[in-house]
Amino acid sequence: MLSRTADHLFWMSRYTERAENTARMLDVNVQTGLLPQSAAVNEMGWRGLLSISELQPAYEALYGDIRAAGVLEFMVSDADNPSSIVSCLQAARENARAVRGTLTTEVWETHNQTWLELQQRLAQGDHERDPTKFFEWVKYRSHLSRGVTVGTMLMDESLHFMRLGTFLERADNTARLLDVKFHAIDSDFMGLAQARDQEYDFYHWSAILRSVSGFEIYRRVYRDVIRPERVAELLVLRPDMPRSLHASMNEVVANLALVANADSAATEKLAGRLQAELKYGDISDILASGLHAFLTRFLDQVNELGGRISRDFLLPA
Repeated sequence: MLSRTADHLFWMSRYTERAENTARMLDVNVQTGLLPQSAAVNEMGWRGLLSISELQPAYEALYGDIRAAGVLEFMVSDADNPSSIVSCLQAARENARAVRGTLTTEVWETHNQTWLELQQRLAQGDHERDPTKFFEWVKYRSHLSRGVTVGTMLMDESLHFMRLGTFLERADNTARLLDVKFHAIDSDFMGLAQARDQEYDFYHWSAILRSVSGFEIYRRVYRDVIRPERVAELLVLRPDMPRSLHASMNEVVANLALVANADSAATEKLAGRLQAELKYGDISDILASGLHAFLTRFLDQVNELGGRISRDFLLPA
């Protein structure tokens, strides 16, 4: 396969997944923002979201003070922000258009229709009137794109590069979603919440579970009240949780093996090492060294892996 074609397919899927996960992160903050809390604590949550996405300086240069309405506009409809939902879905559509001949009609039409309908919804102010409903629509369109892709594409290198992009982005974003709170307060979680934080933590971790469609799964797996260390275990180490770091890395390793070439041995080794850490890891060991520290290191390694994949298979940056 031409590296140009692989590049478009890989980034089409990454951008679609990024739009979905941005919607998930924003929804957590919208939901936790409804809890009784001071203005300072509310601002801290939005600051953490910008910080974990490495967008705080860009936001402050344009909007100044951190406000919920400003962050939502910046992360949803600001076309000058390359990580906003509108930028991600436009980039996904443009990448799809560039390889339209490689995609099935259904896959192309799904991406194109998503972009057209997004413009209508933004013009009508749906994201301002009911943010949660708008975020559900973004997630639905991503689900539809993924289902149509798996259901209609030939199972060849094209599909493998698309899946590789999806799950690499998912690993990155699940780690960011878990880490956003600790990034906001510049602290770590060692497995024990202070008494005054326990009630807030219950609602915060519940919001995180709901944002990754994991609330019912948590109840089924643990049959217990929501405890932060178990939420962390579910989203980091469980291979049967679809959005966990472990499940995402399993898919990355599997799809990487299917597109491997003569230059990719070091990349496969890095991916395999990341997978092994999650496969044989123990949540008590992770919490002993700090969840924030673990997630920060994981994000650095995923970023390195993405760079290696680009060098080995895709167009030079």
